[in-house]
Amino acid sequence: MSSIKIELRQEDIEKIREICSSFNKDPQELINILHKCQEHFGYLPAEVQEVVSNELDVPVAKIYGVVTFYSFFTMTPKGRHPISICMGTACYVRGAEKVLDEFKKELNLQVGQTTTDGKFSLSSLRCVGACGLAPVVLVGDKTYGRVAPDDVRNILREYE
Repeated sequence: MSSIKIELRQEDIEKIREICSSFNKDPQELINILHKCQEHFGYLPAEVQEVVSNELDVPVAKIYGVVTFYSFFTMTPKGRHPISICMGTACYVRGAEKVLDEFKKELNLQVGQTTTDGKFSLSSLRCVGACGLAPVVLVGDKTYGRVAPDDVRNILREYE
């Protein structure tokens, strides 16, 4: 997946510096700093990671490693209604893959992509801890349980 090249404005750079300073530019606070940056920007593009790297004097490769390791960080902008399908064991064995395929078909998206209108983004995750409701779909903060492929169109309609 190609990353989107963005141009940070001076006020964006200042905001990142302010966030780093609020944690005393402590490299041990990297995850908290990245959380604050993602809250502000909505995602963590390479350009944001580079400023954090310079501010904390931490190699950009280490920051990239943290961003790509933790599923709550994203390097691409999410849609206004981010859709996540749980692919943990319980959800998987109860048909989560078919549900994911239906979302892909309905939205004409692959995992990790966002619709051109910025309305929906699609991701899969390992476990949301609601195994009794498998398969589980999250749309933003709303949880849908026991989702079947036939339910996908109705779920999407709620956000039109």
